[in-house]
Amino acid sequence: MVPPGPVGGPRSPSARQDAAAEAKKRVLFVCIGNSCRSQMAEAFARSYGSDVLDAFSAGLSPAMMVAPQTHDVLREKNIEPEGQFPKHLESVLHERFDLIVNMSGFPLPIRRARVVEWEVRDPIGEDTEFFRAVANRIEALVIGLILDLRRQQSPGRV
Repeated sequence: MVPPGPVGGPRSPSARQDAAAEAKKRVLFVCIGNSCRSQMAEAFARSYGSDVLDAFSAGLSPAMMVAPQTHDVLREKNIEPEGQFPKHLESVLHERFDLIVNMSGFPLPIRRARVVEWEVRDPIGEDTEFFRAVANRIEALVIGLILDLRRQQSPGRV
């Protein structure tokens, strides 16, 4: 049943959309250079989970550009990482995040949000097959995260 709106009728679609937007989790993906792993995770999360999360990425020591192989493996999965570029973790520390996914292998200087660690090898300097394997691993982890967030939003649904 839809909760009543301000005048006793059903809540409007825009009110439901506003409530859904408020329920979205802000997720930050972190790696070392913000050129491969965290960029992949951000792209997968935006592509597959925009209903439950807003995805961002950053690096501990950002590279000059996103690795070309990162773009290649994402495009193979029909994901266009438009507008993504390496960002320093410090540039986003002032923002609020509900969850931070750390793939850097180093402790993060963040205490305001829940941090989870994902062990994913850095593909920098590796061949395209290795980039594909890393992308597949990150894709599976992101899908698992999205499914968990959807279950949290709808605990009564199966």
